[in-house]
Amino acid sequence: MEECVAKYRHVAEKEQFSMTQISDVETGSKLFDRQDSLSVEQELKALKLIFEHIGEGSCVINVDGIITHFNEAYGRFLDIDPKKQIGRHITEVVENTRMHIVARTGRAELNESQSIRGQNMIVQRIPIKKDGRVIAVFGQVIFKDVAEVGKLAKKLSELESKVRIYQKELDSLRMAKYSLDSIVGESEPILQAKKEVLKAAATNLSVLISGESGTGKELFAQSIHNASARKNKPIIRLNCAVIPSDLLESELFGYEKGAFTGAKNTGKRGKFELAHHGSLFLDEVGDLPLEMQPKLLRALEEKEFERVGGNRVLHSDFRLIAASNQDLEAKVEQGLFRADLYYRLNVIPLHIAPLRERGKDILLVARHLLKNITEEAGAGEFDLTHGAEELLLSHHWPGNVRELNNVMERTFASCEGDHITPADLPFYLHKNKYVPGLIQRSLLKEVVTKAEKAAIQDALRLTDYNKVKAADLLGIHRTLLYKKIKKYRISLNP
Repeated sequence: MEECVAKYRHVAEKEQFSMTQISDVETGSKLFDRQDSLSVEQELKALKLIFEHIGEGSCVINVDGIITHFNEAYGRFLDIDPKKQIGRHITEVVENTRMHIVARTGRAELNESQSIRGQNMIVQRIPIKKDGRVIAVFGQVIFKDVAEVGKLAKKLSELESKVRIYQKELDSLRMAKYSLDSIVGESEPILQAKKEVLKAAATNLSVLISGESGTGKELFAQSIHNASARKNKPIIRLNCAVIPSDLLESELFGYEKGAFTGAKNTGKRGKFELAHHGSLFLDEVGDLPLEMQPKLLRALEEKEFERVGGNRVLHSDFRLIAASNQDLEAKVEQGLFRADLYYRLNVIPLHIAPLRERGKDILLVARHLLKNITEEAGAGEFDLTHGAEELLLSHHWPGNVRELNNVMERTFASCEGDHITPADLPFYLHKNKYVPGLIQRSLLKEVVTKAEKAAIQDALRLTDYNKVKAADLLGIHRTLLYKKIKKYRISLNP
C-alpha cells in the first residue's frame, strides 16, 4: 500500500504538481488503506484522480477509437467540456489525430508533431497492451507549443557550439607558440643549435636540452615539436620543480575517481594521456624525485602506464622532450639521478649556450625583445644609442635572455624619448662599466624628470585639467606643455 502511494507521489512530483494537488492524490489514495481487498470501483476512482491532475492534456481511447478518458487540462486547451467527449470518436474531437491508427498498428509514436487549432504540438501516442494485445491508447500533449522544443534545440545547439569553441581554444593553447624562426641569433652556438633542432625534429627519439636558467630551453623544445610531424598535435608541458612530489604521479599518469582524498569524481587524465600523438615536455627534469624515476622510465620504455588508483593499462604515443639546468651526469655520479633514466632521456643531447658566450647575439636579442614589448604596448619604435649598446655588451648576463627581457621591459617603462641611452638602463648595469659622470648624470636626470612630471600633474589638477591655464601656471607655452604631457604619458582623465 505504502509502495503504491509513494509511486503516485513520485508521478505527481515529476509532473510538477502543487502541494495541494499532491495532497489530493494522497487523499484519494487513502481509499486503498481502508481494506486489504480493493474493489475495482475504488481503484478506478484513485487512478482517475491522478489522471485528472496530470499537468498536460491527456486522453485515452479504446481499440475502436472511442474516448474513454479526457482530462480537464486537455479540455481547457481545446475550450471544450471534457466530460462530454467521453464516448465520442477521437477524430471528432482532436484534429489531425493518429491515436486510432496507433490502436490498429500497436506501434508507439513518440515526440511527434501535430497541428492542433493552428499550433504545432509535440505529442505522445502510446499503445496500452495486455497479453500482447492492444486494449487502449494513451495520448498526451508534452509541450504547449513546438516552438518550445525549438528553443530547447537551439540552446542545445548553442551549448554544443560553445563546447567546440572551447575545445578548439584549448587545443590552440596547447599548440607550440614558437618555431625555429622564433630563435634569434647569428652566433656559431645558436646556428649549430638550430641545426640540431632540425635533426631532432626528423625523429621520434627523446631529446635532453641542457643549459643555464633563462637561456630559452622551452623555446627550443617547442621549435623541435613545431618542426616535427607531430606539429598539429599538442605539446604538453610539466615543470617537475613546481609540482609537489606527492602529486607528481597523478599529474603524469592521471587518476581514477576516488583514488585519494580530494580527487575529482570523474577522475583526471594525466600528461601522458594528453600528449597522445603529440609531445611531452618535462622541464627541470633534474628535480624529479628519485622514487618517481623508475615509474617514468617504465612509461618511456613501454609507452604504457596505469592511472593512480586504477588497474587498466593505458597506451600513449608521445614524443618526450626533457630539459634541465642541472648537470645530470654529476647527479648520476652522486646517486641522485638514475643512470638508466638519464640514458633514456639523453638520446639526442642539445646544449644551449649562455648569452655571455653569444656576444654577437646580445644586441640582436635586445632589439627583438624591445620590438615585442613596444608592439604589445602599442607604442612607437625604440632604438638603442651607441652608449647603451656598449653597456649591454659589457654585462655578464647571469640570468641570460630572461634577464635581458627584464631589462628591456624596465627600460621601456621609464624611458622618456624614443632612444635608449645609458642613463635609461637599470643602475646595476653600470657597475660593470664605469663611465665618468654617467652615474651622477643618471641620478640627477631621474630626480629632475620626476619633479617635472609631478609639477605638470599638480598644475593640471589645480586647473581642472585646463591645459591653457595649466601652462600659464607653470610659466611655459602650452605647446611645450603638450609635448611634456606626451613625453611623460600623463593621463588627462581626472
